[in-house]
Amino acid sequence: MVLEYKQPLVSIVVVHYRGFEILRRCLSSIFNTDYGNYEVILVDNGSDDGSVDAIKGLFRGRVKIIRSGVNLGFIGGNNLALKEVNGKYVVLLNNDTAVQHDWLKRLVEVAERDESIGAAMPKLLWLRDPRYFEYSGACGGMLDVYGVPFCRGRVFDTVEEDRGQYDSTVEVFWASGAALFARTEAVKKAGLLDPLLYAHMEEIDLCWRMRLLGYKVVCVPDSLVYHWGGGTDIKGKWYLKQRNNIIVMIKNYSLSSLSRYLPRRVVLDVLSMLYFLASGERARVLYTIKAYFWILRNLRAVIAARFRTQRLRRVSDAEVLKAMCKGNVSIQYYLLRRRLFSQIHGCPKLYYYHLK
Repeated sequence: MVLEYKQPLVSIVVVHYRGFEILRRCLSSIFNTDYGNYEVILVDNGSDDGSVDAIKGLFRGRVKIIRSGVNLGFIGGNNLALKEVNGKYVVLLNNDTAVQHDWLKRLVEVAERDESIGAAMPKLLWLRDPRYFEYSGACGGMLDVYGVPFCRGRVFDTVEEDRGQYDSTVEVFWASGAALFARTEAVKKAGLLDPLLYAHMEEIDLCWRMRLLGYKVVCVPDSLVYHWGGGTDIKGKWYLKQRNNIIVMIKNYSLSSLSRYLPRRVVLDVLSMLYFLASGERARVLYTIKAYFWILRNLRAVIAARFRTQRLRRVSDAEVLKAMCKGNVSIQYYLLRRRLFSQIHGCPKLYYYHLK
């Protein structure tokens, strides 16, 4: 399909910390992209193995390199690049991905037809076995009203085989940070990624803030990206997920919504601790307790982040809640044994996204 509009510039940001082959594979696939107007920005996040210099020699003049000097993590590395991007659109792309030749064209086509789209994501397939969706985003991120994320094609640890069951462009709640396509203007209005989170939930928080500004988030399954996943082992992953789930709720909900859903979330966390204690998973219990203690100790910083976020608000929670799952995903998965996305009750009824 030939684009009927001038191709806008897209800035593709890849944050990298060590490893030549993984980065070479990623960049090689990007440079096979069937799209005529993009720039590649590589953030050297304090690599000390010579991989970035080797890449510079291999792809002479084709990669803009920003060197941080130290490892700033996913959030810090991407924010460094986001301050310098020139494109109308920006892609935050993990270095352990490989892209289909027309992936970018498909995303741009959808975004150009509707200026209210703030972010989008491709279908993410597992690079190790492309028959299956990839854990970190599958075919579009969803969120229940208690702050628990799941995906079309992945609920907690159950990852589905891709049989084309989600091959429609739809509005989702969040786009995966493994391959996050966004309108640069929307990202900057929303305030970039939040360093308070350190790791995990950062893309969900960003997409939620975009929604407060009135933007939509969509998944475009015609665009394919393959993700290896699990390449970065972050210590205390479960703890960070628990902590950031709660922080993101505190930041983004209105006061009335927060007073409604946060107490229920606390009760659900107590019940989950009892469940994991009975299952012999004591580490998860300790991580949940640690998460709440961190929030209490850093409550001033969390409240300050909430004030910054609420100043962005242009739409009410009544509008935002339309894109959220009303049923509790944890109870449905662990107690009711609903393992597939299609079995989860309470997902948005206004589901399919119709292009204008």
